[in-house]
Amino acid sequence: MTVKLKEKELAIKLRRRGLSYNEILRKVPVAKSSLSLWLKSVGLAKKQKQRLTKKKLAAARRGWEARRNKRLVSTTLIKDKARAEIKNISKRELWLMGIMLHWAEGAKEKQWNTGVGVDFNNSDPLMVSLFLRWLKEILFISQRNIIHDLYIHETADWEKARQYWSKVIKIHPNKIRIYFKKNKINTKRKNRGDSYHGLIRIKIRRSTDLNRKISGWIEGICKHCGVV
Repeated sequence: MTVKLKEKELAIKLRRRGLSYNEILRKVPVAKSSLSLWLKSVGLAKKQKQRLTKKKLAAARRGWEARRNKRLVSTTLIKDKARAEIKNISKRELWLMGIMLHWAEGAKEKQWNTGVGVDFNNSDPLMVSLFLRWLKEILFISQRNIIHDLYIHETADWEKARQYWSKVIKIHPNKIRIYFKKNKINTKRKNRGDSYHGLIRIKIRRSTDLNRKISGWIEGICKHCGVV
């Protein structure tokens, strides 16, 4: 019996035991094309197929995990470098940032909707915190003139959400009014369960003129940036 024939018989024997191509190649050092040709008609029992399927899934998971770890390391490096680029923030820079936050997420006065006060809505705790800092440190709005409303689905844990926002905003939970959303939570959304805290609405009492002033600041920014 030739060496080639012995290798073929061994490869078929190992395959019938349920070994994968890579496992066989470690025992039978031939070209993968030859191995594929030898084994194309070799059938596998259900148990053997299940074993190979499990091995493939395990290999895929290892690949996913390796890519995930690589992505996390890369993300950390990128964010660390970007974070270091932000130095001290001046009062003027904070003033401008607050204007842009209001432009993006605040209520605006329209021809068909006049008398609109400062009204800011968001679910991002960092954005909410920054906006509140802008109100207090730049615009000198006192806490007694700030209204905090929590909009949340009635099926969610609203009391837990109110406790969460009280820590973010640094006020007593009872100072946050609750408004329930009647529609059902979309089950495809990711921010459900423990990650769902509803949406915070920040309103300033008697702030129609302030809203108009912010609108003027926005127009001034646009003018000096050459976009109008």
